[in-house]
Parts: sequence; C-alpha cells; structure tokens
Amino acid sequence: MNRLRIAVAAAALLGAAVSVPALAGHEAFERARVVDVQPIREVVRYPVSRRQCWTEEVEEHQVRRDIGGRTLIGAIIGGVVGNQLVRPGDRGTRHVATAAGAIIGGAVGNDLERGYRDEPRWHERRHCRVSDDYREEEHLVGYRVTYRYHGRVYTSDMDHDPGRFVQVRVDVSPAE
Repeated sequence: MNRLRIAVAAAALLGAAVSVPALAGHEAFERARVVDVQPIREVVRYPVSRRQCWTEEVEEHQVRRDIGGRTLIGAIIGGVVGNQLVRPGDRGTRHVATAAGAIIGGAVGNDLERGYRDEPRWHERRHCRVSDDYREEEHLVGYRVTYRYHGRVYTSDMDHDPGRFVQVRVDVSPAE
C-alpha cells in the first residue's frame, strides 16, 4: 500500500512540474480584488437655439404721391387770376400779369406743399431673433478601477463598474 501512495504522490508531483512549463507562453485568467472605483466624467458643451420675439410701436409716414402737384396748381390758378386782372385789349400787360400770377401762384403752392405733412400712423411691428446659447452636461464615460493582485496595486480604465472583483489576464512566459 505504501508503494501505491508513493506512486500516486510521485504522479501528482510530476503532473505539477509538467503543468508550469505547459503554461509558458499561454494566458490564464484569475480574479483580483477591487479596492477603489472612481467614475470618469466628461463635460460636453452643445448649442441650444433660442428664439426671442418682441413687439414695438413704429411711427410710419405715408409717402406723398403728388409731389409738385400743388406748385403746378398754384401756378395755373395764379396765371388765370393775373390774366383776369388786366383789361381786355392790353396784350403786353396781360402777358406780364399772367406770367407774374403764375410765378406768384406757383410759389404759394410750393410753400403749401412744403408745409404739408401727413399725420404719422403708429402701428405695432413684431421682431424676432434667433440666438445660440450653450449648455453643458456631464456624461459618464467610464470608470477608473484600482485593484490588488498578488500584493501589488494596479489601475485601469474600464467602460463599466466591475463590482468587488475584476478578472485579470495572467501571461506566463520564460524570462530570458
């Protein structure tokens, strides 16, 4: 029986000795205890369009369409009146009176036209403007995970919170 135990123990030792070289150049996975997890945040800035509208009262004058009309009417009326003031038969004086009446009437009409002002009209006008404001949001982009493996502390950035343990890859290769 002792021989059987010795043979089993020898086989177990031989298997353990063979398994270490068999791992050389290969990777294995183990668990490491997580000691700290810190979220990694990034501030994102983006534009937000905002429309602002307001109403204001605006004064508006109507454009005159008869510019020069009052001057012309005044000249015609003045010419007719000047023509009527002179006795019939006195042609030279009649032409001078007609011309003087037309000039005086045109000047009076022109003065009236310059003094003529439309009453202003008030109405509401709506204005709008689009402006961009900027907003900032904080986004979670990952986690900085600190873990302990065989007495040494390591840190790695991950896209998720691993919990209490993290799986680590162990690569065994000969030191040359």
